[in-house]
Amino acid sequence: MARSFNHPSADDITIDGVLHALSDPIRRNIVVALYNCDGMSCSKACDQVSPSTISFHHKVLRESGLIRSEKVGVEVINTLRIKELNKRFPGLIDSIIKFHKAGK
Repeated sequence: MARSFNHPSADDITIDGVLHALSDPIRRNIVVALYNCDGMSCSKACDQVSPSTISFHHKVLRESGLIRSEKVGVEVINTLRIKELNKRFPGLIDSIIKFHKAGK
């Protein structure tokens, strides 16, 4: 039986959790990759680190409320919860992505 993923409700997403999750450059890279994407497999998120490390980073992003993960066949597809995040913290994700891309 496939495991299900726990996602916090939009009201339970905290600024501390979001900022902690985004403090790691690998996790910011994952969020940037998901920003303009309808969904991405964990295996395609980052080829620079081991699968177990990628799974850990996705778990942190999921538990902080930044991404939603769904099992589709044998893959886990992740999407950025951009609408919920923009409603909860207007402009935050856009600003973080802008500065991350600029290398600041």
